[in-house]
Amino acid sequence: MIDLKSKKTLIMGVINITPDSFSDGGKFYNLEKALSHSKKLINEGADILDIGGESTRPFSKSVPPEEEINRVVPVIKNLRKITDLPISIDTNKAIVAKNAILSGASIINDISALSFDYEMAELASDSNSHLVLMHMKGTPETMQKNPSYSNIIDELLNFFEERIEFALKKGIKKEKIILDPGIGFGKTLEHNILIIKKIDQLKALGFPILIGTSRKTFIRKLVGKDDLPNDEDVITGSVASVCAACLNGAKIVRVHDVKETRAALKVIDALI
Repeated sequence: MIDLKSKKTLIMGVINITPDSFSDGGKFYNLEKALSHSKKLINEGADILDIGGESTRPFSKSVPPEEEINRVVPVIKNLRKITDLPISIDTNKAIVAKNAILSGASIINDISALSFDYEMAELASDSNSHLVLMHMKGTPETMQKNPSYSNIIDELLNFFEERIEFALKKGIKKEKIILDPGIGFGKTLEHNILIIKKIDQLKALGFPILIGTSRKTFIRKLVGKDDLPNDEDVITGSVASVCAACLNGAKIVRVHDVKETRAALKVIDALI
C-alpha cells in the first residue's frame, strides 16, 4: 500500500526494461540485470518501484503490447517474491497493465491519462489500483516538436480537471488518483521550470502530485551536460530539482538515483 497521508516524500525508483530509454537504455534489458538493479533501488530506500517496458523518450515509437508484456511481467513476478514494496507499471496499454496487475503491480502509471486505451479506465476501476494521470502534449513521437501553450499552468489545471472528472465517472476512487504534470513531455525548459515553481497550484486540486525530473533534458541543459545523462552534475542537478519540487508541494518523485535522492529528502522532509 502507498501511504499518501504521511509527511514523508515518496521515492519512485525507475526500472527501464528497454533497449532505448534516454538515461539507461539497455542497461537492465534482461531479467537478471533488472532484478539486480531493483534490489539496489530497494536497498537505497525506494518506496515504489516503477517498471517500464517501453521507452517514452522524445521521438520514440511504440512497441507491440506482447513485447512489452514479455519485458515487464517476469520482472514483476520475481520482484513480488522478494519485496512488499508497491510496484507501478508504466504503460498506456490496458492489456499490459492487466498482466502487470495479475503479476503483482498495484499502480498504473499512464502517460496518456486514460486517453490512449479506452479499456484502461475500466481496468483501473475494477482492480482498485492507484492511478497516475499524466499530462502530455501529443505522443512521445511528436511531443517535443515545438510545444507551445498560451498559459501552461491554466492548461494543466483544465486538463487535470477534465481527466479527473472522466476517471471518477468511470468508477475510479478519488483517493486512488495521483497527478503528474509530465515534466519533459511536450514542454520546453521554461515550461518545466515554471511547472516546478507552481506545483502548489496543481496541488490545490486536492490530489497528490508526482514529479519526474530525473536526468531529463532540461536538467542537462541547465548544468551544461546535454548529452551526458549519467554525469555527476546531471545527477546533482536532478536531486536539486527534486528538492525544489518537494518544497513546492510534490508528494512523489520519480527518480533514477535513489540513494542520492533519499539523503536529500531526509533533510527536506525534516524542514517542511
